[in-house]
Amino acid sequence: MMTSEKIHIGLLFGGNSSEHDVSKRSAHNIYDAMDKNKYEVSLFMFTKEGVLLGDAASRRIFDGEPEAKVVSDVLPTIDFTNPLANIMSLTEVKDIDLFYPVIHGNMGEDGTIQGLFKLLDKPYIGSDVRSSAISFDKDLTKKMLTLNNIRNTKYLVVKANNRVEMSYAHISKELGDVVFIKPANQGSSVGIHKAHNEKEFLEGIEDAFLYDTKILVEESIENPDEIECSILGNTDLKASKLGAVIVPKSDVFYDYNNKFVDASGVEFEMPVELPDELTKEIQDMSLRAFEALGCRGLARIDFLVKDGIPYLGELNTLPGFTNISLYPQLWEVSGIGYSELIDKLIQLAFDEHAAVKELHYDFTELPEI
Repeated sequence: MMTSEKIHIGLLFGGNSSEHDVSKRSAHNIYDAMDKNKYEVSLFMFTKEGVLLGDAASRRIFDGEPEAKVVSDVLPTIDFTNPLANIMSLTEVKDIDLFYPVIHGNMGEDGTIQGLFKLLDKPYIGSDVRSSAISFDKDLTKKMLTLNNIRNTKYLVVKANNRVEMSYAHISKELGDVVFIKPANQGSSVGIHKAHNEKEFLEGIEDAFLYDTKILVEESIENPDEIECSILGNTDLKASKLGAVIVPKSDVFYDYNNKFVDASGVEFEMPVELPDELTKEIQDMSLRAFEALGCRGLARIDFLVKDGIPYLGELNTLPGFTNISLYPQLWEVSGIGYSELIDKLIQLAFDEHAAVKELHYDFTELPEI
């Protein structure tokens, strides 16, 4: 529960995923927006190798020192014979009240870091281990959506043991000639390809297997409107106004490059004006998906809309907070500013931790051996 004293936040960012640099940008924005009269903030950056740097080293990177230089200074000082070496820097500061993970992709959104927070018995921003892991896996997400009658696109899964039989001929018969290829456990369009023929399909599959052992092949919705919705809450959920992402016609889809590298050609319409019935349907699908997956705190949900019919694409449990990230922008146009949004997320984390602590566990003592 928040008190009149400063709350000590452990802000974690970086990570050994393809979204390492995106995470650094998000963490900078969140740190800058935090009210320092309310919060004391300690910084912890996971290196690209998965080693957690302490506050002093992380702050050097925050302040503009080359990451490679800082990492090369710190790594030789770590005793890697210690089984907890990768996270020992957490012991450098005392009395952390809450952890704020800003780690996109692997380690951050897949339940890994949430498991650490659970072991430490500390409140943290976002969904728990189970919900994070399911939501991060595109295959498991779509299974849960389908089970709960939430519309999504048709797909097939390719793994090493069925790769031969999942030929382009077989897949195109089931899904159509044009398909999207996606690593099941990656974010921000990394390893994603649009294939129009067998050659592109084989090349896309080959590249996707560099990022995951399970690949989604999904039907293509041609020339859809890309619509976004943000969710805030634990059990008393709120859906934001909707936003639209307008990608240049020359781009195949909203990929990593135009999300984070060069977004100059991308336009955002926030809020987007859609028919009332369609707006309500997308917001309702978002809320139902958030509940079905057992999420907490926050999520951004992506939709493809074709001929007035929305298809839920994916759900992001730790969405970006960069300058062009949609989650905070959607709440901004819905009446909740950046700093207020952070306050609400922190309070939701405290609330969820308190609720979980109320659960009972019965222990039956056995006779001494």
